[in-house]
Amino acid sequence: MSLDTPTQKPYDRLSAALSEDLAAVNALIRDRMASKHAPRIPEVTAHLVEAGGKRIRPMLTLACARLCGYGGTDHVKLAATVEFIHTATLLHDDVVDESEQRRGRPTANLLWDNQSSVLVGDYLFARAFQLMVEPGSLRVLDILSNAAATIAEGEVLQLTVASDIDTPEETYLQVIRGKTAALFEAACKVGGVIAERDDTVIEALATYGDGLGVAFQMADDLLDWGGVDGEAGAIGKNIGDDFRERKMTLPVIRAIAAGDGEERAFWARTIGKGDQRDGDLEQALSLLQKHATLAQTRDEANAYVAKAKAALDVLPGDPLRDMLSDLADYVVARLN
Repeated sequence: MSLDTPTQKPYDRLSAALSEDLAAVNALIRDRMASKHAPRIPEVTAHLVEAGGKRIRPMLTLACARLCGYGGTDHVKLAATVEFIHTATLLHDDVVDESEQRRGRPTANLLWDNQSSVLVGDYLFARAFQLMVEPGSLRVLDILSNAAATIAEGEVLQLTVASDIDTPEETYLQVIRGKTAALFEAACKVGGVIAERDDTVIEALATYGDGLGVAFQMADDLLDWGGVDGEAGAIGKNIGDDFRERKMTLPVIRAIAAGDGEERAFWARTIGKGDQRDGDLEQALSLLQKHATLAQTRDEANAYVAKAKAALDVLPGDPLRDMLSDLADYVVARLN
């Protein structure tokens, strides 16, 4: 059956398998995002948390804990922690990027203001740290606090290399490992840690999370250009946002490396200097297609998917393991 059939999408199957745990996570999120003294906090948080996000990151924590045989309840707190960290970063990102749309809806900074988005994001980070302490595991605290720091580091690195057309692929990978893959990896690792599994299993979960996260971000960067063919619109996103924001993503980095002097001058004007004119987005897209860098990015994402799936081999056969493997496939399959 097709992965594009809504009822057959891997995250739908995973969500159904984890429905009771997810209900507990959602209830905990609603409880912990409350504020007696600042009603704007739950207003802003609810706008984003309840906007139809797929909850992929908290599902990873729940699935990995269950797959590792965990029978307690602390995985619910850790899954909520992961979602709070993710939501906080989205609130901050939309301010930094001056975004106006998230998940097909107006962003919080557009509906309220930048100050509210930043401060509510700070509140959610604080709530995340309160939650991650509650299971009483120093190793869990170390993993999640390091992930929070790495995310911020990745975002700052992306900001500092934006518009630098000499950005190498290695730096791009460092950016996406920081801002995206770090939380995927941490979400998976803590599931194994809370279940008290050995380091071989925990590192396998970390490798899966890293591969999934890198592939996810590469696919997202590709969707910003309309997919491999540069045609299909990405739901909830404006095509070419990364170009307008002068972000150095893999398709652009490779097109610049493969281009001639005239093409490099185009990228220097549009991304380096920010001098963008009518028709430039179409010209940029034609250069990506000319050098096949959209297809190359898809292939790179698929390579990371393969690494993620291979890492699961050390885990016991289980329907949840199969769903995690299918989820990795779907990260790139959604491009089609």
